[in-house]
Order: sequence, then structure tokens, then C-alpha cells
Amino acid sequence: MSRLAATGLRVGYGPKTIIDSLDVAIPDTQVTTIIGPNGCGKSTLLRAMANLLPTQAGEVTLDGTPIRALRRRDLARSLGVLPQTPVAPDGLIVSDLVARGRHPHQAWYRQWSSDDKDEVMTALRMTKVDDLADRTVDSLSGGQRQRVWISLVLAQQTDILFLDEPTTYLDLSHSIEVLELVHRLSREHGRTIVMVLHDLNLALRYSDNLVVMRDGSLKAVGKPRDVISPELLKQVFDLDAVVVECPVTGGPLIVPA
Repeated sequence: MSRLAATGLRVGYGPKTIIDSLDVAIPDTQVTTIIGPNGCGKSTLLRAMANLLPTQAGEVTLDGTPIRALRRRDLARSLGVLPQTPVAPDGLIVSDLVARGRHPHQAWYRQWSSDDKDEVMTALRMTKVDDLADRTVDSLSGGQRQRVWISLVLAQQTDILFLDEPTTYLDLSHSIEVLELVHRLSREHGRTIVMVLHDLNLALRYSDNLVVMRDGSLKAVGKPRDVISPELLKQVFDLDAVVVECPVTGGPLIVPA
């Protein structure tokens, strides 16, 4: 079952087409990761599905309705988006940043309420940064900041989260910290998560499904163990590698030859 899908999708920038005639359905309540070489259209696909880029042709649908037909506020109550390099103003307090996630639920006749405050604290607790609520965002470590940004999209109370390279600029330990959180949000809270990752082995470990791209087209879609092979790695990434069983998870692990 899939609430979110793209059919015949063509997307680009100006006259240049990046993605053409792409069909994909995102499984509900699972983690789906888009992988592929640089410039293949990963972030373009994610942004188009999040309605951040206009489509040249085709449709992205949510519950059968084209997302371009939905009101911005209604869409913001269903889709949360964490861009690749989010920036917060200097000196902004963590709780104030996360509170911005409540904007889609407010109107001129309903401003800030105790319910909004409760949702902000719930989001901070889910990401285990509630003890940082009174700190400034710029005083936090990379991993802490990324969890705070994820708290912001959680405060929107959306069922679907888009994360564009959530481990960018993070070292390995902080990357694992963030991806463990993503995995937990899907498993324990039923969120549907679509993300872009560059690290292939982290993508294999923390994803239920992979969308593999090259040159703006799909090369494979499915569970990591069903998709990843030496042949695919050579075809998509020009990488000579073997695929072995991970001694920790039992899933596939890529070892460059």
C-alpha cells in the first residue's frame, strides 16, 4: 500500500530535464532511501515529491490527489521536509526553532496554545533533545543540531518525512545517531520516511527500501538484499565491489574490490 506515488514524472530546472518518465511508489510506514551517483537526480526527485519543485509532466499524488492541487497549509500537515543544509538565525533558542513546526496548525483565529507547547516538547522528547530546549541552536554539536531540525518537522505532526542528506557534514558516530533516530521514528511511531543518502552501507543498514537512480532514471527499486549486487554497483556507480553478509545485521554489506 502506498499513499505517496509519482507517475510519468518529468522534472528539471529551466529548459534542462533531469528526470524523465519516472514512476515510483513509496511504501507506507517504512524508510525508503534514494541512492545513486552525484548528479543523478536524487535530490531533484525528493524535492519534486515534496512539492518543492514544479513538475514538467506527470503527477505526484498523495492519497490519490495530485499534491499540486492541495492547499499549502493542508500539504504542510501531511508532509514534513528537512532540506540538505538548513540554517537557523544566530542565537535562536532550540524550542523556538522547533515551535516553527506548529505554523501549519495555526490561523489568525487560533494562535499559540498549550497544545502547541505540548507538541513541541513531545517532538523534542522523541528525538531525545528535550534537555537542550533552552540552548541556542548554534551552540550544539552537529548531531544534536540535526536531531533538533528533525524535531521541527516532527512538530508538524506529519505522517510523511522527507530528509535530504540528513548526515551531510556529520562524522560517522553522529551519522549513526541520526539514522538510528530515523529508524526508530519509522518503527515505533509509524512514520513514512523518504531520504537521500550518499553512504551506501549506511543506506543498506537503515533502509527498508531502496530507490536506485542513474542519469535521472530508475535502475532498481526494492529491499536492499533484493536490489544490491556487484552487477548493479558496477552499472550504477562504476564500482567494482563484492556484496557480503553484514556480521552485525545479517543484511548486505558492500566491500570495494
